[in-house]
Amino acid sequence: MKIWNYNEIDKSALFLRRLEDSGVEDVVRGILADVAQNGDRALIAYAKKLDRAELTTLEVSQAELDDALLSVPTELLDAMQLAAENIRAFHSMQLREGFRLERPNGVYMGQKITPIEKVGLYIPGGTASYPSTVFMNAIPAKLAGCSLVVMVSPPNASGKIPAPILAAAKLAGVDRVFLAGGAQAIAALAYGTETVPKVDKIVGPGNAFVAEAKRQVFGRVAIDMIAGPSEILVVADETANPAFVAADLLSQAEHDALSSAVLITDSMALAEQVSAEMERQLRTLPREAIARASIETNGKIIVTSDLLCAIDVSNELAPEHLELCVKEPERYLAYVKNAGSVFLGNDCPESLGDYLAGPNHTLPTSGTARFSSPLGVDDFVKKTQYTYFSREALGELADKIAVFARVEGLEAHARAALIRGGEGKA
Repeated sequence: MKIWNYNEIDKSALFLRRLEDSGVEDVVRGILADVAQNGDRALIAYAKKLDRAELTTLEVSQAELDDALLSVPTELLDAMQLAAENIRAFHSMQLREGFRLERPNGVYMGQKITPIEKVGLYIPGGTASYPSTVFMNAIPAKLAGCSLVVMVSPPNASGKIPAPILAAAKLAGVDRVFLAGGAQAIAALAYGTETVPKVDKIVGPGNAFVAEAKRQVFGRVAIDMIAGPSEILVVADETANPAFVAADLLSQAEHDALSSAVLITDSMALAEQVSAEMERQLRTLPREAIARASIETNGKIIVTSDLLCAIDVSNELAPEHLELCVKEPERYLAYVKNAGSVFLGNDCPESLGDYLAGPNHTLPTSGTARFSSPLGVDDFVKKTQYTYFSREALGELADKIAVFARVEGLEAHARAALIRGGEGKA
């Protein structure tokens, strides 16, 4: 893993340069139109073409969900139940009520919180199985009070969704599950089909086709974010264990060849030790080819003059996952401005957050942590304002309303206030 001196590095090299497949946009547009027009028939055809699955039905029955829960190994079930408990406890703290502000003359105004009625969860499948993602998306939605939570996930060649994903759906309280993946699944959620209900919001990660489909249907439905490849940035001092740091960097590199793993440290000795440790651990990693491609393309070790400079660089990059492997992590947390999720200390690996800690692992990527947040209960509710004025109270403001309206050239606005509150002077 190459080591860079921050004072000598070309700063533009810090930022990832990912080539986008310009053909994805047109392919996705065609798929969306096909599903919008042909519904279930299109979904079944895409399952055969892309997933090699011969489907006779698109919905997973409740009996299959029950069977999946019984079929997973006890060890996994125990871990899943603990994860669900911790995720539910953390996200319960995000629940909030509306408010009401009362003013003189009987005036009141406020804000009410209403759950989004129907939400769709996209859960990746194919070569991987991510039951943790089911919990991270479904539990906040259920806590928010969404009346219908549906899940889509691609079938395997046998026409099935892996049992751990179905078991997680059952534990998390997902209402309905459908066999559909890729852009076609996003289309089904956005437009509805004979079997799949149309939803109001779509959440969940996916590949480039899923991300592009979410981008194209945004406006017809809401979406959580456009997720990019996974990222980890570790800020470390001389107290960090190089083996721990290397392991944490590789935990994200193994996701995807486009994933990024970056170490920023004020210790050249640690930088050299981590670089050597990365190579040692890579050789025994089952997904070595993927992780090595990620490290060679997007991996970096940057040596800065001090830790505050390291935090400044991290804030510029706005990483999805940020680990503070330093002696006084809480002290440096105060300087963190842009990060999806922060892991404090030398014994808090990012993988803890992926599965069991409780905070959400659906996080902003590609620098969007500068302006966006992790998935949470707020993503599944709407805020509606309301206002009440008595005739007397409106009368006190009618003339001022008219002043504003006429400055903006909106005479009807002025008259709407004056006819009620300005002694009928419209």
